[in-house]
Amino acid sequence: MQTMDWKQTALGIELGSTRIKAVLIGPDHTSLASGDYTWENRLENGYWTYPLAEVWQGIRAAYAALAAQVAARYGQPLTTVGGMGISAMMHGYLPFGADGAQLAPFRTWRNTTTGPAAQALTERFGFNIPQRWSIAHLYQAMLDNEAHLANLGYLTTLSGYVHWQLTGERVMGVGEAAGMFPIDSTTCDFDANMVESFDALAANYPWKLKAVLPRVLPAGERAGVLSPAGAALLDPTGVLQPGIPLCPPEGDAGTGMAATNSVAPCTGNVSAGTSVFAMVVLEKPLSKVYPELDMVTTPTGAPVAMVHCNTCTSDLNAWVGLLGEAAQALTGQKPDADTLYGTLYRAALKGEPGCGGLAAVNYFAGEPVTGLQEGRPLFVRMPDAALNLPNFMRAHLNAAIATLKIGMDMLAGEGVRLTTLLGHGGLFKTPVVGQQLLAGALNVPVACMETAGEGGPWGMALLAAYMANRQPGQTLERYLADMVFANAKSSVVAPAPADVAGFATYLQRYRAALEAEKAAVQAMP
Repeated sequence: MQTMDWKQTALGIELGSTRIKAVLIGPDHTSLASGDYTWENRLENGYWTYPLAEVWQGIRAAYAALAAQVAARYGQPLTTVGGMGISAMMHGYLPFGADGAQLAPFRTWRNTTTGPAAQALTERFGFNIPQRWSIAHLYQAMLDNEAHLANLGYLTTLSGYVHWQLTGERVMGVGEAAGMFPIDSTTCDFDANMVESFDALAANYPWKLKAVLPRVLPAGERAGVLSPAGAALLDPTGVLQPGIPLCPPEGDAGTGMAATNSVAPCTGNVSAGTSVFAMVVLEKPLSKVYPELDMVTTPTGAPVAMVHCNTCTSDLNAWVGLLGEAAQALTGQKPDADTLYGTLYRAALKGEPGCGGLAAVNYFAGEPVTGLQEGRPLFVRMPDAALNLPNFMRAHLNAAIATLKIGMDMLAGEGVRLTTLLGHGGLFKTPVVGQQLLAGALNVPVACMETAGEGGPWGMALLAAYMANRQPGQTLERYLADMVFANAKSSVVAPAPADVAGFATYLQRYRAALEAEKAAVQAMP
């Protein structure tokens, strides 16, 4: 049995929307072991949220599964690692008092309750402030006169919170920080003029914005060490020892960029799971403010245009689950998930490129890109539509990426160059299908690396390895290109003219169906 030097490994933990996952990588950056925990957000008192108690339950379960896998494979306990990092679903709102007490339930990226604040700040700053950003949640709480703001001592995101509890450090990676408040890429810090402008709005409160936000750090910096209390939180068995260096915490957008080697100008990636978002690293600023486009950064602070859509596979997964129940009722056996998804996804490629008159609107929650404050999943068809399984599946797969297409068309209008997009996330788990449909939708080649299935936790582990191993002057771009992806294998699917034309036809129907979606939201409160 192989003996491992754990100091040569790196650990990444990511708290995604439906799964908490831990990944351990070796000195060659390949995965050695992993563990996960499934969870789901809940709608409570008008907010999508997760209880912090389940955060720790999930982290401990994911880490315990990883540690057990390590012990089984290598015959030795995992006592330390060379570096580790925490990432989580991006942005949202987690306020704490000066004493560390939580002041309000965690408000996730999925909430669309901050419209007035986001619009007012966008106009004030001349910079797009999306509804899910932390500053939009903070200002909305101010507009709503929420009592907890009088005691505000620290505002962070989920990854920043976990990092704080593990290390005692109130810091944030610049990529995730860019979704809390606008970043000045020249200083790699919060924009000073906008901070001053916001402080004028908050003059009646006993705090200044910069004092309650985390300290911003770029990738590669050390962001504290695992404390004895943090080690006990992560591994109550006491096997994992404190003292492990941690890199700056990041959001799942930043880890997706690292996991797809999409951190250099003119590169881009699409992460498609519960939500879907595209990250495009820019050569130059956009010509104007687009409310539908977020301006964020890479983990090193370079400017990025982001198209973020709140819903991707949630409705699709629900339909797959229903069809799986039908299969079980017919056969008496529950189909294997990979077989079920693979069979249904591949059926979509046999459907008509325009989906035969079918349309699905997949909104579980509000969608700022198209102006919806709430969601009501719909499936509609023309009376003479060709309703069959291939068209049905293709319509729902197209729905998962239709809103992304609407946002990406704005970047195309700005002349943003993209030669290839890297795809990762659950939509691409079945080979070829997600790639082919996305390539047709966006009219750009879509590549998937062999490592695409590793996802954000692996990307976080890469950022931890970069922090632990980088040489003087070695940029993240060079580290990833030379040390991680130099020999990476990938498959590329080019857009087929029939798919491009078919998706355009589908998108016309989808846009028309959005009017029915708006009516459904009004009629079914």
